[in-house]
Amino acid sequence: MEHSLWGNLPLLIRANSKESVEYILQTLWKTRKIGLDSADRDVIRDLLQLQNDADLDPLLVCLRMLIRKCVCENDNKDDIQKLFPAEVLPEIQRLLTLLLQKFHKEWREDILKDQIQNNTRPNSGETDVNFQVSKDKLETMLKSMRDQLSETREAST
Repeated sequence: MEHSLWGNLPLLIRANSKESVEYILQTLWKTRKIGLDSADRDVIRDLLQLQNDADLDPLLVCLRMLIRKCVCENDNKDDIQKLFPAEVLPEIQRLLTLLLQKFHKEWREDILKDQIQNNTRPNSGETDVNFQVSKDKLETMLKSMRDQLSETREAST
């Protein structure tokens, strides 16, 4: 994981309890396919006592990457501690290691179920892709597509 992302983990100290950090990790896991909605973001921002998304987003990216490494690349839950570089505060390492170990088996089972579901879908050559995009960005993308279609129509006439 990139060096600068680890620097966001100390924000977890702002959480009032281990349960708050556990809630954040569970929410990130449950929304791994669809992304966080605004209500989830608000709850997490409040738990961490953050003022805006600019502070929250890098932490969420770091935690999602950590969860993915833990669950997808790490067969042995006892190796989770090795994912952290020395620069991560020991208390954060301990807390995250404890929580990631707690959910490791359950989350690995979820991944296996997802793989089974993906393998049983009819092979239609189509792929489902989910991502979050702001309304402004979506409007810009749609305008660009409309412009391209108009140019294509004009060129063909």
